[in-house]
Amino acid sequence: MKEAVDIYLDSADTSQWTLPAGCPPVVGVTTNPSLVFQAGLPVNLASYERLVRAAGASGMRQLMVQLPSNDVEAAHGWVEKLQAVATQERVSLTIKLPCHPSWIDCIAAVQAMNQAILLTGLSNAVQLLWAQSLRADFVAPYVGRLAADSSHGGRDVWALMQACVAAQTPEAPHEGPQLVAASIKSPDVLARLMGMGAAAVTLPPASLIAWSQDSVTDAAMAQFERDMVASHALG
Repeated sequence: MKEAVDIYLDSADTSQWTLPAGCPPVVGVTTNPSLVFQAGLPVNLASYERLVRAAGASGMRQLMVQLPSNDVEAAHGWVEKLQAVATQERVSLTIKLPCHPSWIDCIAAVQAMNQAILLTGLSNAVQLLWAQSLRADFVAPYVGRLAADSSHGGRDVWALMQACVAAQTPEAPHEGPQLVAASIKSPDVLARLMGMGAAAVTLPPASLIAWSQDSVTDAAMAQFERDMVASHALG
């Protein structure tokens, strides 16, 4: 069993990649077109190459980037150039692609380049079986979004998470895909995923920083301080 869950920072803003004391170590960074836009960058190849170089300079071992288009020719060009930069920077690159049949040709083309892939937005057990059949390296369900979805009378999110964890074990028909859980809204959800054996999670830097401290811990520390001061009166 893995000793600890792998944590990826969910941010394309390189100024957020340095975390304060109290935060656990991270293995890398994951981005998507929305995060790139939110970081004030155009969603283009130059921005992605910049992120790969920034990951190398920051000591990040892994970077996950999502292609913005399912155009096969464009995907081949992007991946080829990103692989070259990643090799120079000694960064392990993963290409993120939507878990959707309209992307099947692009998925096949990227895999043909001996490139690790993550299927993002996985939302149900049939999609998980499809991802397994494609031998995807990673799957990334949006836990918070699924929990909030009421379009089908609610979803049993944790049944899907359990299936994803089971799929990543050697007892499955083939090892993988590895679960990279995203859209985590609370430390309790994180704890449950860790307890289930999720391979990895993605978290915004702000969440990691906020959860590195806790009011219960603060209250206990304050009580210790008060009791220590009061004890001095005992002589």
